Amino acid sequence: MVGGRVANAEERRPKVAGGAAPRLYQQVYEIIAGQVSQGVLPPGRRVTESAIAEQFGISRAPARQALAELEREGFLEKSAGRGYQVSASKPGKAAPPAGLSHMADEQRLTQLSSWERIYGEVESEIAARSFFAGWRVNEAELARFYDVSRTVARDVVGRLQQRGIIRKDERARWVAPAMTPDHVGELYELRWLLEPVALEKAAPRVSLEVLAAMRDHLQSAMDNAAELTGPDLDRLEEELHVTLLGHCDNRTLMQAIGLPQALLVAHRFLYQWMPRLFGSEPFLPEHMEIVERLQAGRVGDAAASLQQHLQVSRQRAIDRITRVTREVHPHDLPYLEKLD
Repeated sequence: MVGGRVANAEERRPKVAGGAAPRLYQQVYEIIAGQVSQGVLPPGRRVTESAIAEQFGISRAPARQALAELEREGFLEKSAGRGYQVSASKPGKAAPPAGLSHMADEQRLTQLSSWERIYGEVESEIAARSFFAGWRVNEAELARFYDVSRTVARDVVGRLQQRGIIRKDERARWVAPAMTPDHVGELYELRWLLEPVALEKAAPRVSLEVLAAMRDHLQSAMDNAAELTGPDLDRLEEELHVTLLGHCDNRTLMQAIGLPQALLVAHRFLYQWMPRLFGSEPFLPEHMEIVERLQAGRVGDAAASLQQHLQVSRQRAIDRITRVTREVHPHDLPYLEKLD
């Protein structure tokens, strides 16, 4: 939910460019938050990482992440022993952000093929850590960590390569290069050259109803800026840069855009770790200007606004990365080895 509006089921499904699966931790978060809001999980009920992983048929990493997010949002609190317990006082919001209230009794996530089940999580984990260092990706350890076959791990690695998250080095090892400030700057430059062109091609295929809904989401977000969470900001970014641009029918252009949009994957973690770098997210009015110009039929002006937005966003992204890498220490993963 952004600013008091609960999206329908289709809108709530995370939309990720390049075929990435919905993030497991967010699906778990939404289901449990809905259960707490409706009283299905009563105050005081214990919730543990191992139980959540078993219940949903997932690894412990997304279970841990979901529980941490639920604690931050006030749905859970640390228990006296191990794990968490449902908070005695419900959060101030009437419903969880993007809550799945109709799924209160659901015990398992949507069944996905083996590689889809883990891809979204692996992509986010690797892309986020690329801000801290470069990493070697160990395919065998990846398979072992998620208890999948080497074939499944190979499928995941292949798709990570297609998305520009990883590549092979001179020794034929899979590596995720570090997101240095210079590299981030180059990717943003590529974005401001390509995305405005995609916007101009997408505009005739976007309905006024879609634009009106985007404007409503942005206005609600600006009206309720203090309540916005990392996932809220993530969804608003994706709505413009992924969903709207996705109306462009030039597949070659969209494939080229897919590489710099790997930044959006990493931004999900940046927003989760530090959503309050700015008092009010400056991209909100910038997105609003783009949408309003599209509504007015001023497509060229909207494209110019998008280019300007991406140009000024470059330094903001670098500032956020600098702060996060200085103040946050992500947990180790056995399938990632830091490069020298």
